[in-house]
Amino acid sequence: MIPIEQLGKRQHSKASETYVDVIFRYDTKTEIRTSVPIQYRRTGTDIDAFDDKAIYEYLSKVYDDINPKNWANWLKEQERFWAEKSGAGVTKSFFDKLAEKFDYCCVNCQLPNNPNWARRIQDLKEFGYTIAAKLSEHCPHCGKNTTHLILLPLKRGGLTGYETWSPELRKRIVSLLKSYDVFEAKQVRKEGLLPDHKFSEIRWDEATKRESLEKLTDEDILRDFQLLSNQRNQQKREVCRNCYQTGKRGIVYGIPFFYKGTENWDSSIPKIGKEAEKGCIGCGWYDIEKWRQELIKKLQQTD
Repeated sequence: MIPIEQLGKRQHSKASETYVDVIFRYDTKTEIRTSVPIQYRRTGTDIDAFDDKAIYEYLSKVYDDINPKNWANWLKEQERFWAEKSGAGVTKSFFDKLAEKFDYCCVNCQLPNNPNWARRIQDLKEFGYTIAAKLSEHCPHCGKNTTHLILLPLKRGGLTGYETWSPELRKRIVSLLKSYDVFEAKQVRKEGLLPDHKFSEIRWDEATKRESLEKLTDEDILRDFQLLSNQRNQQKREVCRNCYQTGKRGIVYGIPFFYKGTENWDSSIPKIGKEAEKGCIGCGWYDIEKWRQELIKKLQQTD
């Protein structure tokens, strides 16, 4: 018996997600066909699609975590989570349907009838749930080619421990930061913005992650977050990953300016953990608005 059989990789370019379609076999009678996201920004999962060893190691963790013997306890944990969520009944109805069998569901005929189902799925993702998609799958029930979705019974926030926020907190962060896109240096439509941790999650350790984001103060938000579009958020993730792997800090707008440090990561600073944040200061991607203002000061000094 092959416990983990990889069937292939797929990309969901619109959501910037990459999946590995797999069959997990736990014994001769228990077989799960699912799709495991290996690049999934809402849980900080970012595994190189060409790194077969890293992919297999991650699939092994997922294999253990979603073992059917763990489902009952996982569902009890989710009951406690939803009991604290007032006014989320519509979104919970989608969760309940996806959690019935942890199998792919057709959005046309197997999920609750709702014209804004994509918003409900986005809410679930923002709550930290891991959901994979097939965009044009034939449904044997309604006979149409539709989007199919599957929920994986992983802990909220994923195996990487990524911080997650509720839709309400996201709105609060965007409002407090005045819908200001730091890359574009202007206010834009709030719908196109994502709260971005200035300190990249790739350098976090267990002690770095907060137990909850719901207790953030205004001071915390102003200090730790900036707003970016999804495209720029993904670009920053790639830059930060490259910095982590090579020690070469990122460049914004093609301008090799650092208001603190150089293009090389300071070797005296740890690569991981809260202390690693010191090595990010001065890089344009860490705090784009601060970097812009420091560059303007530098230019004014040369006039």
